[in-house]
Amino acid sequence: MRDLLLLGIETTCDETAAAIVRRRADGSGTILSNVVLSQTEDHAAYGGVVPEIAARAHVEILDHVIESALRSSGVKLVELDAIAASGGPGLIGGVIVGLTTAKAIALAVRKPLVAVNHLEAHALTARLTDAVPFPFLLLLVSGGHTQLVAVTGVGEYHKLGGTMDDAIGEAFDKTAKMLGLPYPGGPQVERAALKGDASRFALPRPLVGKPTPDFSLSGLKTAVRLEALRIAPLSDQDVNDLCASFQAAVIDVLADRVRCALRKMREHGLKPNALVLAGGVGANQSVRRVLHKVAADGGTRLAVPPPELCTDNGAMIAWAGAERLALGLTDELSFAPRPRWPLDEVEGAESRG
Repeated sequence: MRDLLLLGIETTCDETAAAIVRRRADGSGTILSNVVLSQTEDHAAYGGVVPEIAARAHVEILDHVIESALRSSGVKLVELDAIAASGGPGLIGGVIVGLTTAKAIALAVRKPLVAVNHLEAHALTARLTDAVPFPFLLLLVSGGHTQLVAVTGVGEYHKLGGTMDDAIGEAFDKTAKMLGLPYPGGPQVERAALKGDASRFALPRPLVGKPTPDFSLSGLKTAVRLEALRIAPLSDQDVNDLCASFQAAVIDVLADRVRCALRKMREHGLKPNALVLAGGVGANQSVRRVLHKVAADGGTRLAVPPPELCTDNGAMIAWAGAERLALGLTDELSFAPRPRWPLDEVEGAESRG
């Protein structure tokens, strides 16, 4: 095995990102550059991501982002071992832009293409930042996804539980919008919660104590809305208290569901080397603190990439591409972009072999 250099391209939502990552022969890695341009301001007026606006922005700036990533890393295209890009899941317009660009580069410089599952990239980032060995329990919590997954290898993902309705990040964003807080809502709710009384409102903890580690957030979100209507008009302190009560409920649910998933892994004969927290909600400090304790109580540790690698970025795509390339996993230029691509349908070396 030798060192591998990859370009990673990420365009599945409202971040246009590219990065250069080196994976060493011993399995360790280094980020040589990681350029992310966020479109948050473009979508703020709409209170959420507008797919057509996102796709157009990717078209306009992706070439410049890739050029910047190459320039700051000091790496030339011909020195790369492969080109990696998100093949899905995500907003199809954005996925098409990134994947088509990656195919064009791969064809031009005669390098392999690696079409990366966006969720797999989140799952494997802790192996880059924290050298987490397999197996581990992945808690993926973002605006679009909430899943608990047993990760036993590259391309080996066993879903233990997921959300029945809203993703946790989506629930944060919708709660923020309901309370008049600006987009993106997650960080706004977290900031407001710091100034609030989490015990003021008795909000539900959906599915706590249930035997399978699934989630349901719609009832909690509705409870916040009903409380807000009951005491309207809302003062700033009312908003802070609602945010604190909502966040406390989410954290209680997360802790209980993760404990359940850790038990499930052990029932299947798997001892998790870590609880890996991935996705944008992983940047929430209160969530991190509670999950540190949950992991320790469960006989393992919490591994969380730094905040800039929890949200969408090119480094996670390049790293996942390098992990796959190290196993000989590449894709044809005919690979079709996938708006839906469940993590447990990702192929590994055994399924291809």
